[in-house]
Amino acid sequence: MKKILYTAAIVSLLFACKNEEKKQDSAEKQKQEEVYEVKETASNNSEEKENHQLRSISKAQVTPEIDGVANDSVWQNLEWYQLDQKWVGEDYTEEDYQGKYKLTWDEEAIYILAEIQDDILIDQYEDPFKQWWDDDCVEVFIDEDNSGGEHQYGHNAFAYHVALDGNVVDYGPDKKPHLYNDHVKSAHKTEGNTTIWELKVKIYPDTYQDENNSVKPVQLSAGKNVGFALAYCDNDTSKTRENFIGSVYVPGEDKNQGWINADIFGTLHLEE
Repeated sequence: MKKILYTAAIVSLLFACKNEEKKQDSAEKQKQEEVYEVKETASNNSEEKENHQLRSISKAQVTPEIDGVANDSVWQNLEWYQLDQKWVGEDYTEEDYQGKYKLTWDEEAIYILAEIQDDILIDQYEDPFKQWWDDDCVEVFIDEDNSGGEHQYGHNAFAYHVALDGNVVDYGPDKKPHLYNDHVKSAHKTEGNTTIWELKVKIYPDTYQDENNSVKPVQLSAGKNVGFALAYCDNDTSKTRENFIGSVYVPGEDKNQGWINADIFGTLHLEE
């Protein structure tokens, strides 16, 4: 009997040890994932950006018409992605805001269809260079070579603020806002609380210069990776926006990093 009890005790001890090893392995894996997430937000051009939110998007066989109407055949069978990551502001209700989007591409551009449910649309600043981020607008983040890194006052990446009046604003290397209306063509239509946005976004390289129109957008092709994020500035009745909602999860307390740090962008993989 003692021998049987001794054997049972040994088996129980071994079983407990294996369970503890599994717990440690799981904890270590979680720790590694957390470290990976934090590393993605580090702004350092000397290190290659680590891809996250990697999405493959298919090429458009027929280019969508940019008219704010979602009836183009190319949109019909594409996947919806959620625009639901709170970057700035307090919690909001579904009655106040909901957002989702689709993506496609051709040699000329990336195309975005966004459906935004917003109960109040605000365009209070007529001057496109005055607090452009505090009006309701769609913001498109593009990093042509998916390199990541800082881009606050440079063209390593772009943060295009697309206003309700169609103006497109971002900072330039001179630390002043500029219009990039020739980079993004947009149209939107609103019925009730729902606004449909269609955008055609040309992809410019980091060699782009504000004073030099000779730098042309790149020709896109299958196999290319592009850094990308989408966001929506929501202002209901305030002098400043109430919320800033993005497409990519950003770890840490400060989630409003996209306009500075392209490391937080997701990655689009272009496919035929």
